Amino acid sequence: MQIHWFSIFNSFMMVIFLTGLVSMILMRTLRNDYAKYAREDDERDVSEESGWKLVHGDVFRPPRNLVILSAVVGTGAQLALLVLLVILLAIVGMYSRHGGMHLYHIFWFPLPLVSVVGIFCSYKVLYIFFAGKSWIKAMILTASLFPFLCFGIGFILNTIAIFYGSLAAIPFGTIVVVFVIWGFISFPLALLGTVVGRNWSGAPNNPCRVKTIPRPIPEKKWYLTPSVVSMMGGLLPFGSIFIEMYFVFTSFWNYKVYYVYGFMLLVFLILIIVTVCVTIVGAYFLLNAENYHWQWTSFLSAASTAVYVYLYSIYYYYVKTKMSGFFQTSFYFGYTLMFCLGLGILCGAVGYLGSNLFVRRIYRNIKCD
Repeated sequence: MQIHWFSIFNSFMMVIFLTGLVSMILMRTLRNDYAKYAREDDERDVSEESGWKLVHGDVFRPPRNLVILSAVVGTGAQLALLVLLVILLAIVGMYSRHGGMHLYHIFWFPLPLVSVVGIFCSYKVLYIFFAGKSWIKAMILTASLFPFLCFGIGFILNTIAIFYGSLAAIPFGTIVVVFVIWGFISFPLALLGTVVGRNWSGAPNNPCRVKTIPRPIPEKKWYLTPSVVSMMGGLLPFGSIFIEMYFVFTSFWNYKVYYVYGFMLLVFLILIIVTVCVTIVGAYFLLNAENYHWQWTSFLSAASTAVYVYLYSIYYYYVKTKMSGFFQTSFYFGYTLMFCLGLGILCGAVGYLGSNLFVRRIYRNIKCD
C-alpha cells in the first residue's frame, strides 16, 4: 500500500512539473511571439517572422493516410471512455458482486455503449478538421480495427490452447456471442455515430487557410525530427504508470486479485494529463522547427508509451515470472501485445486530440493570409 501511495505521489509530482512547463515556459514563449506578431505591418519585417508562425498556411494541411488517422483516433477515444467506464464499474463493485467476470466479458459488455463516441470522433477528425470525403471507409475501419486486431491475436492463441488441450481455450459459443454483439449492436451504433457526426459537427472551421503549394521543410537538428520526437514522447507517460504496471502484471499473471481500482483510476487520469502535456510540448517544438507534420507525430509520440510498456513486459517475463515453454510464452506475449496495442491507440488518440486543440488555439490568435 505504501508503494502504491509513493507511485501516486511520484506521478502527481510529474503532472505538476509538466503542467507547469506547459503553462509557464511554453505559454510565456507564445505570449512573446504574439507580442511581436501584433506589431503594425509597416513596423514588422517579414524576416522577423520565424518558427511556428511561418507554417500557418500548411499546419492544417490534411496528413497522409487521413482515413487511418481518423480511425485510430476514433478507436482510441472509444477505448479511453471504455477503460474509464470499466474502472468506475469496478469501483462501485459491479463485477465483484457478480463473482468476477471473464476478461472478455469485462470489456465487451460496455463496448457497444461507447461505439457512438468513437465514430463521432473519427468523423470529426476526418471532416471537420481536414474536410475528408471517405466517411464510409473511415466508419468501417473505426468500427472493426481494434476488434479484428484482438480477434486475430486471440484466434492464434486459442488455436495454440486447443492444440495443447488447455482449459484456457475460449468456447466456440463465447466467440459467437462476441461476434453477435459486434455485428448487431456495436456496428449499428457506429452507423448512428456517423449520422450524429454528419448532422451535428458543422462545417470545417480551421483558423488558417491551407495554401495550394506545400512549404518546404528545412533541415533541422536530429532531435527535432518527427521520429525522435515520437520515440521520446512516450518516456514520461510510461514513467507515470511504471510502478502501477508492476501491480497490474502481477495481478494478471500471478493470479492475484486486483482490488485497488481507486489507485488505477488516479493513475489513468495522471496518464491522460501527462500524455496531453508531452504531446503539446512536442507539437510546439516541431512547429517551431517549421515542420508542419504534427498530426501523425502527435499520435505516435503518445502511442510510443506502449512500446516502453512492452519492453517492460519482456523484462518482467524473464525476471519476475517462472514461465517457460512455447505455450506459456505465446500466451504471455500474445495477451501483452493485445494490451499494448490498445494502450498505444488510446494514448495516441488522447495525445492527438490534445495537440489538435492546442494547435487550433494558437493559430486562432494570429493573422492568417
